[in-house]
Amino acid sequence: MKRMAALSFLFLFLAVVSAAYAHPPADIKIIYDPNTRMLTAVIVHDTSSPDSHYIKKVDIGLNGKEIIAQEISRQDNNNEQIVSYRIPNVKKGDMLSVEGYCSISGRLKETITVNAG
Repeated sequence: MKRMAALSFLFLFLAVVSAAYAHPPADIKIIYDPNTRMLTAVIVHDTSSPDSHYIKKVDIGLNGKEIIAQEISRQDNNNEQIVSYRIPNVKKGDMLSVEGYCSISGRLKETITVNAG
């Protein structure tokens, strides 16, 4: 019985410690160039291990509708994940959103309104 309690405590402790190191992206910087029709997003996510704690998924939305969903297997570096997409059907006044998901826990979504098109 004591062994079961000790194992339960160990698993609980490890889960809490893992959650403490997990965090959503800190920021998402979105740039849309109407001349090239390119959206670039810099997803800020500090990690010491971009192979195991990384931005695992990015969703792109146009006027509230998801238009791109990309799965990612590792983060570019210890500080950020950069993604770029060509989105040809964006007009002035449209809203573009980028949502980044942490591989362990958390997500962040940012939105911009296109000023030119």
